[in-house]
Amino acid sequence: MTFRSLAQYLRHGVPAAGPIAILLIEDDAAVAQTLAHHLRIGFRHILALSPEPLPAEVIPPAAEGRIVNLHHDSRQPLAHVAAVNAVIQAAAPRTWLYYGYNAEFLFYPFAESRSVGEMLAFHAEERRQAMLSYVIDLYAPDLQRWPDAVSLDQAMFDRLGYYALARCDRDGRQLERQLDFHGGLRWRFEEHIPADRRRIDRIALFQARPDLRLLPDHRFNIAEYNTYACPWHHNLTAAIASFRVAKALARNPGSRWQISGFRWRNSTPFQWNSQQLMDLGLMEPGQWF
Repeated sequence: MTFRSLAQYLRHGVPAAGPIAILLIEDDAAVAQTLAHHLRIGFRHILALSPEPLPAEVIPPAAEGRIVNLHHDSRQPLAHVAAVNAVIQAAAPRTWLYYGYNAEFLFYPFAESRSVGEMLAFHAEERRQAMLSYVIDLYAPDLQRWPDAVSLDQAMFDRLGYYALARCDRDGRQLERQLDFHGGLRWRFEEHIPADRRRIDRIALFQARPDLRLLPDHRFNIAEYNTYACPWHHNLTAAIASFRVAKALARNPGSRWQISGFRWRNSTPFQWNSQQLMDLGLMEPGQWF
Protein backbone atom coordinates (compact mmCIF):
# COMPACT_ATOMS: atom_id res chain seq x y z
CA MET A 1 0.00 0.00 0.00
CA THR A 2 1.46 3.36 -1.03
CA PHE A 3 1.43 5.89 1.80
CA ARG A 4 0.42 9.14 0.13
CA SER A 5 -0.61 12.42 1.62
CA LEU A 6 -4.27 13.29 1.90
CA ALA A 7 -3.71 16.22 -0.49
CA GLN A 8 -2.12 13.94 -3.12
CA TYR A 9 -5.00 11.50 -2.86
CA LEU A 10 -7.65 14.18 -3.16
CA ARG A 11 -6.17 15.62 -6.36
CA HIS A 12 -7.87 12.71 -8.09
CA GLY A 13 -11.13 13.20 -6.17
CA VAL A 14 -12.77 10.73 -3.83
CA PRO A 15 -14.82 7.66 -4.77
CA ALA A 16 -18.23 8.60 -6.10
CA ALA A 17 -19.98 5.84 -4.17
CA GLY A 18 -20.54 6.61 -0.51
CA PRO A 19 -20.87 6.51 2.36
CA ILE A 20 -17.23 7.32 3.08
CA ALA A 21 -15.65 7.29 6.54
CA ILE A 22 -12.78 9.61 7.47
CA LEU A 23 -10.97 8.13 10.47
CA LEU A 24 -8.25 10.18 12.15
CA ILE A 25 -5.70 7.85 13.77
CA GLU A 26 -4.16 9.65 16.75
CA ASP A 27 -2.40 6.73 18.48
CA ASP A 28 -2.31 2.93 18.43
CA ALA A 29 -5.40 2.33 20.58
CA ALA A 30 -7.90 -0.12 19.00
CA VAL A 31 -6.95 0.84 15.44
CA ALA A 32 -7.67 -2.59 13.93
CA GLN A 33 -10.98 -2.84 15.79
CA THR A 34 -12.01 0.66 14.70
CA LEU A 35 -11.33 -0.10 11.04
CA ALA A 36 -13.07 -3.49 11.24
CA HIS A 37 -16.16 -2.01 12.92
CA HIS A 38 -16.69 0.62 10.25
CA LEU A 39 -16.15 -1.91 7.49
CA ARG A 40 -18.68 -4.22 9.12
CA ILE A 41 -21.46 -1.63 9.28
CA GLY A 42 -21.10 -0.94 5.60
CA PHE A 43 -18.90 2.04 4.74
CA ARG A 44 -17.86 1.57 1.15
CA HIS A 45 -14.59 3.43 1.56
CA ILE A 46 -12.52 4.35 4.60
CA LEU A 47 -9.82 7.02 4.59
CA ALA A 48 -7.51 6.18 7.50
CA LEU A 49 -5.47 9.31 8.21
CA SER A 50 -2.31 8.87 10.29
CA PRO A 51 1.03 10.62 10.89
CA GLU A 52 2.95 7.40 10.08
CA PRO A 53 2.02 4.41 7.91
CA LEU A 54 -0.24 1.94 9.68
CA PRO A 55 1.18 -1.55 10.28
CA ALA A 56 -0.15 -4.05 7.79
CA GLU A 57 -1.58 -6.23 10.55
CA VAL A 58 -4.13 -3.58 11.61
CA ILE A 59 -5.78 -3.54 8.18
CA PRO A 60 -8.61 -6.10 8.29
CA PRO A 61 -8.26 -8.95 5.76
CA ALA A 62 -11.78 -8.18 4.50
CA ALA A 63 -10.79 -4.63 3.49
CA GLU A 64 -10.53 -5.58 -0.23
CA GLY A 65 -9.30 -2.15 -1.27
CA ARG A 66 -11.94 -0.33 0.75
CA ILE A 67 -9.38 1.16 3.15
CA VAL A 68 -6.71 3.64 2.06
CA ASN A 69 -4.10 4.83 4.55
CA LEU A 70 -3.10 8.46 3.97
CA HIS A 71 -0.62 10.77 5.63
CA HIS A 72 -2.16 13.50 7.77
CA ASP A 73 -0.89 14.99 11.01
CA SER A 74 -3.90 13.82 12.97
CA ARG A 75 -2.23 14.57 16.32
CA GLN A 76 -2.30 18.31 15.75
CA PRO A 77 -5.05 20.39 17.40
CA LEU A 78 -8.02 20.81 15.08
CA ALA A 79 -6.64 18.20 12.68
CA HIS A 80 -10.22 17.21 11.91
CA VAL A 81 -11.05 20.62 10.42
CA ALA A 82 -8.46 20.59 7.66
CA ALA A 83 -9.02 16.92 6.83
CA VAL A 84 -12.80 16.96 6.70
CA ASN A 85 -13.01 20.22 4.77
CA ALA A 86 -10.51 18.96 2.21
CA VAL A 87 -12.59 15.81 1.63
CA ILE A 88 -15.79 17.87 1.40
CA GLN A 89 -14.27 19.98 -1.36
CA ALA A 90 -13.10 16.92 -3.29
CA ALA A 91 -16.29 14.87 -2.92
CA ALA A 92 -19.21 14.96 -5.27
CA PRO A 93 -22.18 16.92 -3.88
CA ARG A 94 -24.58 14.82 -1.77
CA THR A 95 -21.96 12.17 -1.01
CA TRP A 96 -22.50 10.96 2.55
CA LEU A 97 -19.43 11.39 4.74
CA TYR A 98 -18.61 10.40 8.31
CA TYR A 99 -15.68 11.43 10.46
CA GLY A 100 -14.33 10.07 13.73
CA TYR A 101 -11.18 8.88 15.44
CA ASN A 102 -9.54 5.59 16.36
CA ALA A 103 -11.09 3.93 19.41
CA GLU A 104 -14.45 5.41 18.38
CA PHE A 105 -17.29 3.24 17.13
CA LEU A 106 -20.38 4.49 15.27
CA PHE A 107 -23.76 3.09 16.28
CA TYR A 108 -27.20 3.94 14.92
CA PRO A 109 -30.65 2.38 15.53
CA PHE A 110 -30.78 -1.27 14.45
CA ALA A 111 -27.17 -1.18 13.25
CA GLU A 112 -26.89 -4.93 13.75
CA SER A 113 -29.29 -5.67 10.89
CA ARG A 114 -29.18 -2.55 8.68
CA SER A 115 -26.16 -1.13 6.89
CA VAL A 116 -25.10 2.48 7.30
CA GLY A 117 -25.89 3.01 3.62
CA GLU A 118 -29.47 1.82 4.08
CA MET A 119 -29.91 4.04 7.10
CA LEU A 120 -28.56 7.13 5.33
CA ALA A 121 -30.72 6.49 2.25
CA PHE A 122 -33.76 6.54 4.53
CA HIS A 123 -32.51 9.68 6.27
CA ALA A 124 -32.06 11.44 2.92
CA GLU A 125 -35.62 10.53 1.94
CA GLU A 126 -36.73 12.53 4.98
CA ARG A 127 -35.01 15.56 3.40
CA ARG A 128 -32.17 15.50 5.90
CA GLN A 129 -28.59 16.31 4.87
CA ALA A 130 -26.92 15.71 8.22
CA MET A 131 -27.39 13.61 11.34
CA LEU A 132 -26.75 14.55 14.94
CA SER A 133 -24.53 12.13 16.83
CA TYR A 134 -23.89 11.93 20.57
CA VAL A 135 -20.36 11.02 21.65
CA ILE A 136 -20.79 8.54 24.49
CA ASP A 137 -17.64 8.21 26.58
CA LEU A 138 -16.38 4.67 27.13
CA TYR A 139 -13.76 3.82 29.73
CA ALA A 140 -11.99 0.89 31.33
CA PRO A 141 -13.25 0.07 34.86
CA ASP A 142 -9.77 -0.16 36.39
CA LEU A 143 -6.94 2.23 35.51
CA GLN A 144 -4.44 0.08 37.36
CA ARG A 145 -5.12 -2.78 34.97
CA TRP A 146 -5.72 -0.61 31.88
CA PRO A 147 -3.66 2.58 32.38
CA ASP A 148 -4.59 3.95 28.96
CA ALA A 149 -8.31 3.69 29.97
CA VAL A 150 -9.10 1.44 26.97
CA SER A 151 -10.66 -1.99 27.38
CA LEU A 152 -12.91 -3.31 24.64
CA ASP A 153 -13.95 -6.40 26.60
CA GLN A 154 -14.71 -4.57 29.86
CA ALA A 155 -15.85 -1.19 28.51
CA MET A 156 -18.19 0.87 30.68
CA PHE A 157 -20.11 4.10 30.22
CA ASP A 158 -22.43 6.41 32.15
CA ARG A 159 -26.10 5.47 32.01
CA LEU A 160 -27.21 8.77 33.62
CA GLY A 161 -26.06 12.38 33.72
CA TYR A 162 -26.90 13.63 30.23
CA TYR A 163 -28.65 16.92 29.59
CA ALA A 164 -29.21 19.61 26.97
CA LEU A 165 -29.06 23.41 27.09
CA ALA A 166 -30.51 25.93 24.68
CA ARG A 167 -28.06 27.05 22.01
CA CYS A 168 -28.06 30.79 21.43
CA ASP A 169 -26.60 33.08 18.81
CA ARG A 170 -24.31 36.03 19.55
CA ASP A 171 -27.30 38.18 20.46
CA GLY A 172 -28.63 35.67 22.99
CA ARG A 173 -31.52 34.42 20.83
CA GLN A 174 -32.23 30.71 20.92
CA LEU A 175 -31.39 28.90 17.70
CA GLU A 176 -34.16 26.83 16.16
CA ARG A 177 -33.81 23.05 16.65
CA GLN A 178 -30.30 23.35 18.05
CA LEU A 179 -29.17 22.35 21.52
CA ASP A 180 -25.87 21.91 23.34
CA PHE A 181 -25.65 18.40 24.80
CA HIS A 182 -23.54 17.45 27.80
CA GLY A 183 -22.73 14.39 29.88
CA GLY A 184 -20.30 11.55 30.37
CA LEU A 185 -16.70 12.13 31.42
CA ARG A 186 -16.78 15.68 30.09
CA TRP A 187 -19.46 16.45 32.68
CA ARG A 188 -18.02 14.50 35.61
CA PHE A 189 -14.49 15.82 35.11
CA GLU A 190 -15.30 19.18 33.58
CA GLU A 191 -12.57 20.92 35.59
CA HIS A 192 -10.06 19.11 33.36
CA ILE A 193 -11.91 19.83 30.10
CA PRO A 194 -11.71 23.23 28.36
CA ALA A 195 -15.14 24.89 28.25
CA ASP A 196 -15.29 24.79 24.46
CA ARG A 197 -14.81 20.99 24.44
CA ARG A 198 -17.46 19.93 26.96
CA ARG A 199 -20.27 19.29 24.48
CA ILE A 200 -20.95 15.72 23.41
CA ASP A 201 -22.86 16.53 20.21
CA ARG A 202 -21.12 16.08 16.88
CA ILE A 203 -22.56 16.28 13.36
CA ALA A 204 -20.58 13.23 12.32
CA LEU A 205 -22.72 12.14 9.34
CA PHE A 206 -23.47 14.63 6.58
CA GLN A 207 -23.76 15.17 2.85
CA ALA A 208 -21.03 17.06 1.03
CA ARG A 209 -21.86 20.30 -0.75
CA PRO A 210 -19.56 22.96 -2.25
CA ASP A 211 -20.33 25.69 0.29
CA LEU A 212 -20.15 23.47 3.38
CA ARG A 213 -17.38 23.96 5.95
CA LEU A 214 -16.70 22.16 9.22
CA LEU A 215 -15.95 24.51 12.13
CA PRO A 216 -13.46 23.79 14.94
CA ASP A 217 -16.25 23.03 17.45
CA HIS A 218 -17.65 20.15 15.34
CA ARG A 219 -20.50 22.28 13.97
CA PHE A 220 -20.99 23.43 10.38
CA ASN A 221 -21.30 26.84 8.79
CA ILE A 222 -24.79 25.97 7.49
CA ALA A 223 -27.29 26.19 10.34
CA GLU A 224 -29.62 23.42 9.14
CA TYR A 225 -26.78 20.92 9.33
CA ASN A 226 -26.54 21.59 13.07
CA THR A 227 -30.18 20.79 13.87
CA TYR A 228 -31.27 17.66 15.70
CA ALA A 229 -34.47 17.13 13.66
CA CYS A 230 -36.57 18.56 10.88
CA PRO A 231 -39.53 20.87 11.73
CA TRP A 232 -42.11 18.11 11.18
CA HIS A 233 -41.08 15.16 13.33
CA HIS A 234 -38.21 13.48 15.14
CA ASN A 235 -35.40 12.19 12.97
CA LEU A 236 -32.77 9.56 13.43
CA THR A 237 -29.79 10.31 15.63
CA ALA A 238 -26.65 8.24 16.06
CA ALA A 239 -24.14 7.58 18.84
CA ILE A 240 -20.36 7.35 18.79
CA ALA A 241 -19.01 5.10 21.53
CA SER A 242 -15.64 6.70 22.21
CA PHE A 243 -12.61 6.08 24.42
CA ARG A 244 -11.08 9.38 23.30
CA VAL A 245 -11.85 11.50 26.38
CA ALA A 246 -10.92 8.69 28.77
CA LYS A 247 -7.57 8.29 27.02
CA ALA A 248 -6.87 12.02 27.26
CA LEU A 249 -7.80 12.23 30.95
CA ALA A 250 -5.65 9.20 31.74
CA ARG A 251 -2.62 10.54 29.88
CA ASN A 252 -2.60 14.31 30.29
CA PRO A 253 -0.29 15.52 33.08
CA GLY A 254 -2.91 17.94 34.39
CA SER A 255 -5.46 15.19 35.09
CA ARG A 256 -3.83 11.77 35.32
CA TRP A 257 -2.53 12.23 38.87
CA GLN A 258 -5.89 13.55 40.11
CA ILE A 259 -8.13 10.83 38.68
CA SER A 260 -7.87 7.39 40.29
CA GLY A 261 -10.61 5.85 38.16
CA PHE A 262 -13.71 6.54 36.09
CA ARG A 263 -16.11 3.95 37.54
CA TRP A 264 -18.94 5.32 39.70
CA ARG A 265 -22.40 4.26 40.87
CA ASN A 266 -24.01 5.01 37.50
CA SER A 267 -21.42 3.17 35.40
CA THR A 268 -22.78 0.27 33.40
CA PRO A 269 -21.11 -2.29 31.11
CA PHE A 270 -21.29 -1.40 27.44
CA GLN A 271 -23.00 -4.20 25.51
CA TRP A 272 -21.82 -3.14 22.04
CA ASN A 273 -25.30 -3.02 20.54
CA SER A 274 -27.66 -0.29 19.42
CA GLN A 275 -30.62 -1.46 21.54
CA GLN A 276 -28.87 -0.58 24.80
CA LEU A 277 -28.23 2.96 23.56
CA MET A 278 -31.84 3.38 22.42
CA ASP A 279 -33.19 2.00 25.71
CA LEU A 280 -31.22 4.67 27.58
CA GLY A 281 -32.37 7.44 25.24
CA LEU A 282 -28.87 8.02 23.88
CA MET A 283 -30.03 7.90 20.28
CA GLU A 284 -33.35 8.36 18.52
CA PRO A 285 -34.86 5.94 15.94
CA GLY A 286 -37.30 8.58 14.65
CA GLN A 287 -39.39 7.10 11.85
CA TRP A 288 -36.72 4.48 11.07
CA PHE A 289 -38.03 0.93 11.29
